[in-house]
Amino acid sequence: MPRVLLIEDDPSVREGVELGLRRRGHEVRAAATGEAGLAALRTFRPDLLLLDLMLPGMNGVQVCRTVREDSQLPIIMLTARGDDFDIVVGLEAGADDYIVKPARTEVIEARIRAVLRRIEDHGGGRPGVETHGGLAVDRAGLTVVKDGTRLALAPSEMKLLLHLSAFPEQVFSRQQLLEHVWEHSYHGDARLVDACVRRLRNKIEDVPASPRYIQTLRGFGYRFGPL
Repeated sequence: MPRVLLIEDDPSVREGVELGLRRRGHEVRAAATGEAGLAALRTFRPDLLLLDLMLPGMNGVQVCRTVREDSQLPIIMLTARGDDFDIVVGLEAGADDYIVKPARTEVIEARIRAVLRRIEDHGGGRPGVETHGGLAVDRAGLTVVKDGTRLALAPSEMKLLLHLSAFPEQVFSRQQLLEHVWEHSYHGDARLVDACVRRLRNKIEDVPASPRYIQTLRGFGYRFGPL
């Protein structure tokens, strides 16, 4: 079972989530502050981080950015209802998904499993290395190289690139991408897709404002080039 690091300052939420995940077999380490969570991260080595946005002192966005400086650890944000601005900022900082509190344990576990599900499922059955201009995508090794430099992609970024590049020139709506990449079968939040596209463009595009690989078709969605 995945090892989970939970950073949440509300004692009732922290204890409830921790207990619920432990009952389902997860090994869980919990921290009440961002600073304590980062310290635990160095020794616990979790498979996934559950991160509250509204933390005292070092907030969740700052924690997320710090983790992303040298790690592609999957991150799911925990947020209160109505924190739309914070959700967008958190996604831009590198979070892979978010959950609105309060949430049942089975919902949290389902999101954990979706984020951690094997990326190979999105490979489209294509072995070997694909070359798209200066971009080399190794589906078997789960690596992406741009102009000779290996890129560090977060799980959601890797899944999105693998899915889009498996179907060149095919246009996918945001809802289709939510279903294929994030496994959100309901009418999900398009901000997940848009934030991930922006982060991915910043890594793979020479000029993110004039993308060559991931193109926007206004009113329809996104497609993979390259131009």
